[in-house]
Amino acid sequence: MEWFNVGRIVNTHGIRGEVRVLSSTDFEELRFAPGSKLAVFKKDEKKPIWVTVESSRKHKNFILLTFEGYNNINLVEPFKEGMLKVTMDQLEDDELEENEYYYFEIIGCEVFSEEGELIGTVSEILETGANDVWEVKASNGKKHYIPYIEEVVKNIDVEEKKITIHIMEGLL
Repeated sequence: MEWFNVGRIVNTHGIRGEVRVLSSTDFEELRFAPGSKLAVFKKDEKKPIWVTVESSRKHKNFILLTFEGYNNINLVEPFKEGMLKVTMDQLEDDELEENEYYYFEIIGCEVFSEEGELIGTVSEILETGANDVWEVKASNGKKHYIPYIEEVVKNIDVEEKKITIHIMEGLL
């Protein structure tokens, strides 16, 4: 089974079973909605524990979650430092708009100029508010930051792991 990280439980919060999650998904409203099923992979364990989200709220840079049937701190304490994951089947239920992609589809893609010159490989995606910014690492180790906007990103082929960009003045 193929698993995808959606967050990491960094700590408990209060005494009523709430956990503090550092999100790594671009679909927080969907992933952490009440009723969502998540797999908790505890440290050094291969088999996950399936949980159902009971409540979810934003708090500073974290998402605070409670799970059905886990209503006190003693029950969620063992989840600390655990990873929250979903399966490929759960991803396929998502309704992506045109020109929307999962992070895992973009990270690892090679980025080329319109002239066919290899710029580098997408190594990270940064959320800036207005638009995402892709960190592209060149073969010499230099990092470029490419905004995911229509004027720059011209073509994305996730099957071929290839992205074509228009290099505006001062971009690189």
